[in-house]
Amino acid sequence: MNKKLLGIGTALALSLTLHATVASAEPINLIGVNLSAAGFGTKALPGKHGTNYLYPSEEYYKRYSDMGIKLVRLPFRWERVQHQLGSDLEPSELDLLKQSLDLADRHGMKVILDMHNYYRYYSDQIASPQVPIEEYANTWSRLASATKEHPALFGYGLMNEPHDTNGQWPEAAVAAAKAIRGVDADHWILVAGDSWSSAQRWPKANPRLITDPFMVDSNNKLLYEGHLYFDADTSGTYKDQNEAFDPQIGVRRVEPFVQWLKQHGLRGFIGEYGVPDWSESAMTAMDNMLSYLAQNCIPSTYWAGGPWWGENALALDVKSGKPRPQLDILKKHATYSACTDIGPQ
Repeated sequence: MNKKLLGIGTALALSLTLHATVASAEPINLIGVNLSAAGFGTKALPGKHGTNYLYPSEEYYKRYSDMGIKLVRLPFRWERVQHQLGSDLEPSELDLLKQSLDLADRHGMKVILDMHNYYRYYSDQIASPQVPIEEYANTWSRLASATKEHPALFGYGLMNEPHDTNGQWPEAAVAAAKAIRGVDADHWILVAGDSWSSAQRWPKANPRLITDPFMVDSNNKLLYEGHLYFDADTSGTYKDQNEAFDPQIGVRRVEPFVQWLKQHGLRGFIGEYGVPDWSESAMTAMDNMLSYLAQNCIPSTYWAGGPWWGENALALDVKSGKPRPQLDILKKHATYSACTDIGPQ
């Protein structure tokens, strides 16, 4: 064969190889749901399972999987998985976490284990004499060691919505992340931001979060986690049922976080957002925000689904079983398949 034809053949083979590689890449799960209830009953800690708190049953995993929603953020309380600092993990609570992973795996879902503690253990802050950073990191090392082999595990959510941390969250976050990496090199570590993880306030609230070189090393598989709600006080309580929402309010509130990620070459995740069932304008704003996140290949988990929500306006599962208008938007965005890696890209 002459060199020209050989060159054409080589180029064609390379093109086909690249095409096959792209074609075989799996789309990431952009839309997920918080399946709450294991974080309930915080006035009774550690509390009793089935009385003060509850892990979601299989019906919830099946329901959302059947809708095409394959990512779960699963809140749990530190005090329940470890009754005393430095002690072994509680076997019964660890079994409940593993059972939840089993249910997710049965329905083709991935799970983020979310320590839903707001930077506190019982009522004491991390980095206080009562709760040394070393003990917090050690707990995560134990949790990762116990769950790292499970096929449904997506990653470890270091802490839900740290706030009023006296500036100590960066040190605690890097200690926990390094502790996890000491036992698990593969799964994602989700690093929340200070000031309730506010996406809107992110750049101002987190000036030292990535000071340590470990926190910007792409080999460490870190995802930075922001939260946002659309109401005037950003609380997610939506107390004013006459409040109308600008269609771009979600985009504007998440943009500071996304731009921070781009500035530093990092990847992100939105762990909480939600809108009330009575507001069409909030639905529109959520739809627009999810489109913006999809353009940047940033996954998110809606707040919230699961049992014991009563008739909460944000909830995807309510006691009456009435239709939830938020679900149509989530299902629409769950079909987006253009992203094969987490961004922004």
